[in-house]
Amino acid sequence: MNTVGTQLSLFARLTLAMLVTLTAATAQSTQDPASAPAPAPSAQAAQQQPPADANATSPAQDQKAADQKPEDQKDDDSASVGNQVPTIRVPTNEVNVVFTVTDKKGRRITDLKQKDFSVVDDNKPPQEIRSFHAETNLPLQVGLLIDASNSVRDRFKFEQESAIEFLNQTIHPNYDRAFVVGFDVTPEVTQDFTDNTELLAHGVHDLRPGGGTALYDALYFACRDKLLKTGKGIPVRRAIILLSDGDDNQSHVTREEAIEMAQRAEAIVYTISTNVSGSKGAGDKVLERIADATGGRAFFPFQIRDVANAFAEIQDELRSQYAISYKPADFKADGHYRTIEIVANDRKNFRVRARRGYYAPMQ
Repeated sequence: MNTVGTQLSLFARLTLAMLVTLTAATAQSTQDPASAPAPAPSAQAAQQQPPADANATSPAQDQKAADQKPEDQKDDDSASVGNQVPTIRVPTNEVNVVFTVTDKKGRRITDLKQKDFSVVDDNKPPQEIRSFHAETNLPLQVGLLIDASNSVRDRFKFEQESAIEFLNQTIHPNYDRAFVVGFDVTPEVTQDFTDNTELLAHGVHDLRPGGGTALYDALYFACRDKLLKTGKGIPVRRAIILLSDGDDNQSHVTREEAIEMAQRAEAIVYTISTNVSGSKGAGDKVLERIADATGGRAFFPFQIRDVANAFAEIQDELRSQYAISYKPADFKADGHYRTIEIVANDRKNFRVRARRGYYAPMQ
C-alpha cells in the first residue's frame, strides 16, 4: 500500500511540473508578437484586401528573368529608359519640307523669313504653319550611290577620292549618318548606315567598276530599303548623292517609279554626271529629271577636277537650307499624291528649289 501511494505521489508531482511548464510557454507566446501565429483575417478585412496577382513575381524572380533575356532584348529595354536622345514623333498630318533659295545668279540666300514665302499644298494654302527655320541643322541621312559600271571606269578612282572627302566634311559623328551603295547590274551595299567616316571611306574604296548599269533599281533600292526604314517619324534631312552617266540599260523599275520611291522617302537627290564628252547627252537629261523632281540639283563636271567642286557645292547647300513644317488643309490619310509649291514672294529675284510633292500616309 505504501508502495502504491508513493508511485501515485510521484506521478502527481510529474503531472504538476508539466502543467507549470506548459502554462509558462503559453504566457511567453502571448507576450512575444514575433513568435505568435498570425491571426486569421476578419471577413471585412478579407473583402478589402485586393486579390493576389497570379502573374506576380518576386524581385528575385524578376532578376532571374532579366538575366535569361536575350542580349538584344536587354539592349532594347535599356534603350527605352537609358541615356538616349528623346525621339521626336511627327504627326501623320504634318508635312516637313526642306528647301533651298537662290538668287538670279544661283547664289544661295539664307536670311529670308517665313513671311517671305508662300506655301500651297494640293492647290490650297496650309491650315497652319507649325514651324519655320533658316539654315536648318537637322540630322542628315545621306546615301552615296556610285555607278560602278564599265561606262565610268576612266575617272572612277578620282570620283572615289572626291566622294570620301565629301563624306569626311559632311558627316558629323554622333549626329549624321550615311551609307554607300555601288551599282552596275545590281546595287551592292559596301557600307551600311554609320557615322564613322573611316568605315564609309572603306566602303567607297571597296567599289570595283564593271558590268552594265541599273541606275533606277539602285535609286529605288536605296530609298525603299534604306531611307524609308530608318528614322521613321523623326525630323531629318534625307539626301541621295548619285554619281552616274545616267544611261540605264539593266533596271527592272522605270525612271518614274524610282522618282516616286525617292518622293515617298522624302529624299532630295543630287546628281553628278560622269559624262566626259563635253556636251549633255540623254543620260544627263535623266539626271536632271531626277534631281528636279526631288528638289535636288544636277551637276555636270565635264572636267575631272570639277567633280570635287560639285561635292563641295552639295556640302555647302546641305548646311544652308530652310525647313518648314505645316498642317495641310483638307488632309486625308488616303495614300494619294499631293503636290507642294513653295515660292518666294519676290519671285523676280529669288528661286525656291524644293520637292514637288509627297504621298499621304495610309490610314
